[in-house]
Amino acid sequence: MNKKVIDLNCDLGESYGNAGPHLDQRIMPYISSCNIACGFHSGDPLTISKTIDAAMAHQLLLGAHPSYPDLQGFGRRYMEIQKSELRAILHYQISALRGMIRVKNAKLYHVKPHGALYNAAAKQDDIAEIIVDTIIEIDDNLVLYGLSGSRIADIAISKGLAFRHEVFADRLYEDDLQLRHRKYDGAVLDHAAALKQVEQIMADQSVTTISGTVRKITADTICLHSDTPDAIQLSRDIYELVRK
Repeated sequence: MNKKVIDLNCDLGESYGNAGPHLDQRIMPYISSCNIACGFHSGDPLTISKTIDAAMAHQLLLGAHPSYPDLQGFGRRYMEIQKSELRAILHYQISALRGMIRVKNAKLYHVKPHGALYNAAAKQDDIAEIIVDTIIEIDDNLVLYGLSGSRIADIAISKGLAFRHEVFADRLYEDDLQLRHRKYDGAVLDHAAALKQVEQIMADQSVTTISGTVRKITADTICLHSDTPDAIQLSRDIYELVRK
């Protein structure tokens, strides 16, 4: 049986001007797709443009990384907003990034919601449906990245939108396969634990949850991070591990 080829993705462009692009540049050799911040949780037009250029130079699949309008909270705070406003926010961010990519003669491949919006869509049907419907309205050939086995996965698939089940190398899973909230100790795994989790995902399509329970999980893409301690070395080690 041929080994499954798995995508490695990373959230990029989450800085301003020249504040942090060096981290993005250092992680790009170890990923195959990227999710570019659209300015609502981080990023600005110049950073977006530079990130697109660098990602194209590394031949990465280009994705939009829309969020709630939460610059102060880095998009990690849940926001109660009207459905019409959420739809408009998503239209604005995805379409803007798609346009900036198109003028560089490249193509937007996917969309991955960020932070609190990502987590809400994993559990709440109404938010998941708005995200899926908005993506389809913009371009029904786009691919949606989302939490593996979550509600947004079910809804996207039911509506015919291509979906990639995302798993996380460095995040602890709850027993229901939701991600452990970052406010709790142990939510972000250390280097050794992250490598062990990736090994388990690759070998058995499963993760060990907070209670020690082994749960099956579908893995199409693994999320890496460029801004966590030891991120670049961890990304290199994961890249080498999945390509053995």
